[in-house]
Formats: sequence, structure tokens, C-alpha cells
Amino acid sequence: MMLSLQVSLAAILGVLPVAFALAWVLARARFPGKILLDALVHLPLVLPPVVVGWLMLIAFAPEGPAGRVLAMFGVSVLFRWTGAALAAAVMALPLMVRAIRLSLEAVDPRLEAAARTLGAGPWRTFATVTLPLASAGVLAGVVLGFARSLGEFGATITFVSNIPDETRTLPLAIYAALQLPGGDTAVWRLAVVSVLLSLAALVASEALTRSMGQGRMQGRGDHVL
Repeated sequence: MMLSLQVSLAAILGVLPVAFALAWVLARARFPGKILLDALVHLPLVLPPVVVGWLMLIAFAPEGPAGRVLAMFGVSVLFRWTGAALAAAVMALPLMVRAIRLSLEAVDPRLEAAARTLGAGPWRTFATVTLPLASAGVLAGVVLGFARSLGEFGATITFVSNIPDETRTLPLAIYAALQLPGGDTAVWRLAVVSVLLSLAALVASEALTRSMGQGRMQGRGDHVL
């Protein structure tokens, strides 16, 4: 359980800047190939997780492109908990990008324009107007990504295997218990914990989304008045 929390936390903290940057580009920028970038970002949602894990194994193997770069710094993520965090981050990325993108698209550009006319620069406008208005969506994305990381199985077991005390997260522990005679008790216990954690994350995400929607409607009303 503690390993699962460690992996999920590392995954979310590591991927959040990437998810925000991609969400910003997809929400605000216009350029050729935007549809292709959008499709690539969301590809892990539709690909079998085993395929994602296999592709990561090829990329981060010692002879793979990413593996060679990491080897230059004496770093390897294969069969380590950091690899499990990387797999969880890749699988959580599409959900986070989608939630953050929707929150950025919901920000009224007239409010940002008003801040600019009052003398605020781009960074100050972002920090004082855009980010606060989109914060509920960002938090919703973080919660959804965390829940997805906790439940990640296919990419993790393919990429970093099922090693006790190193890569055996909650889903992998359930899988291992299913292979043991008399492991039903452990499966039930772990499954209940998984359901409770996932349910709590979904409820929190829905509450944040609703709060974002109510705040947006209230903000529009205030703006009109």
C-alpha cells in the first residue's frame, strides 16, 4: 500500500508540469498538426496498457533511445519503483491533460484581456487570473491522475515486472494473491482498499468539477452585472 502511494505521488508530481504544458498548448495554441498532437496525448487511453508497457520497455531498455540517454547519467528505471512511477505517469497523462484543458478553455478570455489592459504582464495575468480560475480543474486532473496511477496494472507489469517491495503495487499485489492457494482473504482485503481509494478519488474529482462549474457561472454573472 505504501509503495502504491509512493509510486502514484511520484508519478503525479513528475507528470503535472508536462500535463499542464500540453493542456495549455492544446487549449490556447493554433498550429498545424494540433489534431495529431491531441491524438498522441490521448493514445494511452485507447491502447491496451500491455502495448504501452511494451513500447516503454523498448524505449528504456539499455539499447533503446531513452535507455541510452539515462545510461549516460548512470540511471536506469527498469525493474525499479521509479519505472513503475513512470508507467503510471504515462497512463495518467491523458486524463490529467483533458481535465486541465477543459478548465483552461472555460476561463473567460475577456477577464485576461481586462487584466492586460490594467497593466498586468503575461505572467502576472496567468498567476492572478488564469491559474486561480482554472485551479479546480487542475486539482480535478491531479485527483483523477492519482486514482489512475493507483489502479495501473498492465503497463507496469510489462515494463518493470512484479517484484516484491520494489514494483509490486496494489493491483500487482492483488494479481499475485490470486495466484496463491488460499489467497482469497488477501484479495478481498486489497480489493476493498482499492475500491475505497478509487471511490474517494472520483467523488473528490466530481466535487471539484462541480465547484469549477458553479464558479464559472457565478463569474459570468458577476461579469455581466
